[in-house]
Amino acid sequence: MKDSQINVVIKILKKELEVGTMPIVSHLAEDQRDPFVILISTLLSLRTKDEVTAVATERLFELASSPEEMLKVPLDKIAKVIYPVGFYRVKARTIHHVCRELIKRFASRVPDDIDDLLSIKGVGRKTANLVVALAYGRDAICVDTHVHRISNRLGYVKTKTPDETEFALRDKLPRRHWIIYNTILVAFGRQTCKPVSPLCSQCPVNRYCDRVGVTLSR
Repeated sequence: MKDSQINVVIKILKKELEVGTMPIVSHLAEDQRDPFVILISTLLSLRTKDEVTAVATERLFELASSPEEMLKVPLDKIAKVIYPVGFYRVKARTIHHVCRELIKRFASRVPDDIDDLLSIKGVGRKTANLVVALAYGRDAICVDTHVHRISNRLGYVKTKTPDETEFALRDKLPRRHWIIYNTILVAFGRQTCKPVSPLCSQCPVNRYCDRVGVTLSR
């Protein structure tokens, strides 16, 4: 695709976006949930289905709503409440560690700076960007497997890893699209532009897509 066509592609995909297909963290951000909820729910969402993340987040925040309160909840209880999210025991420990870091280094406030967030063990680039974008409304590009795959499939970037994709997008994607880009492409990737055998015959932007790497489609 031509670089200039990304504006048309995003406009079309925005119209296609349905509330029911939005990622759970995007839902929480729309409900004006606070940055702490966005951060913790993002950590829970890693390698976990949205419907599981939604229930686990709700149960967890019924027990505690601040870093101080969360540290008072025993690890085994957190693990039990967030089960069956992926790696729930590891995530319980990560939650406690993140809370201690927030209290000790950031006065219990979730940082609005990507580098500050990345300085906390357990917080990766995907999580940091998502928190900055959705919790604070600041320009950031969250790149997960959907964003990485689709950006390359379209022919908009040519990269090998999500981190490479993030920095390639920072160089060329118009800033007005940064915050919404993840929400749009995750929904599109789940519904249509699937990892294996994408639904190209039903794709609303197929005329712009280079279909890089697509060998089988429907």
